[in-house]
Amino acid sequence: MERYFIWLILIFLVVYRYFTTIPAYEIGDRVRITGTVYSDPIIYSTGQYIKIAGLKIYLPPVPEISYGDRVIIEGIVGKGKLEKPKLVSVSASSSALSVFRNDVISFYEKVLPQPMAGLISGITLGSKGTLTTEFWEQVKKAGVAHVIVASGTNVTFVASFLMGVGAAFLPRRKAILFVILGIILYLFISGFEAPLIRAAVMAVFAFLAQETGRLVNAWRLLFITGGVMLAIKPEWLFDIGFILSFVSTASLMLFEKRIRGRLGVLPAFIKEGFSTSLAAQIGVTPILFVTFGQFNIWSPLVNALVLWTVPFIMIFGAIGGVVGLVIPILGKIILLISYPLLWWFATIVTLFNF
Repeated sequence: MERYFIWLILIFLVVYRYFTTIPAYEIGDRVRITGTVYSDPIIYSTGQYIKIAGLKIYLPPVPEISYGDRVIIEGIVGKGKLEKPKLVSVSASSSALSVFRNDVISFYEKVLPQPMAGLISGITLGSKGTLTTEFWEQVKKAGVAHVIVASGTNVTFVASFLMGVGAAFLPRRKAILFVILGIILYLFISGFEAPLIRAAVMAVFAFLAQETGRLVNAWRLLFITGGVMLAIKPEWLFDIGFILSFVSTASLMLFEKRIRGRLGVLPAFIKEGFSTSLAAQIGVTPILFVTFGQFNIWSPLVNALVLWTVPFIMIFGAIGGVVGLVIPILGKIILLISYPLLWWFATIVTLFNF
């Protein structure tokens, strides 16, 4: 009975928060929105896209907006978006983490040509702003945008890497605390997008359960995470990133092991990438097709060919970026080591861009 009571409380909180946080404005209202940009804008050839206060906002390409900026925007409320938006002001974030993030991305751009600089920025920090418009379109058509932009995969790699480092030097309890703090820090650096938060919350809950000696039920953890996120920010219920993140995770839990068991003849690194991608695609393909009207049938193969490079790119990108701010020449060498991996990723995306 206690178990059901907890679920009822969570459902009540989600419903209550949804109806008490519905924006007061109506279609046709002229509004002035002040807010902070918590994720990198999506850059198009004709402008840039952000979402604030539950409204989609398309702005001219200049002045360029970045993660952490404080903006004031005026416009007329339309159906789910702001019509005729006007950027009144934009103030760059002065927080240490935002400055650090921008400095690392600038270092990538100094050392590596495009699209490699944008690619390593996206994979390591979830930054979409440095990708060229042409390459971003190719990435979407190839079906690997989830790898480059902020996703749960980033958090999983960060957690695994930090646990490996922490376990080597710290007692288990302190190692778990080290990992949790590292995940939270990564969120502040890379942005607070729904897929990142989903993976971070699930990882933190899982580590805390390990610390207390409790068994973790993956399905229960997934639904609790979704409930907690919606109780905090109900507008995520209609966020495509939130929906895809949860559907792909559920699809992975349902199908990944079964698919991998039928791929015995393939090399291990191909098998893992292909089974993971194909399992996730089973769930998200209908959503992607209905929402965007396109799907690349070769996407599972493309993912299998590039996913094995992602952990190495993240490691070289993180170490090279941090070291490069202190010892530029050493950071440059580390980033150049990752160049063949970035070249392979970009080449595969280009080859399967049809």
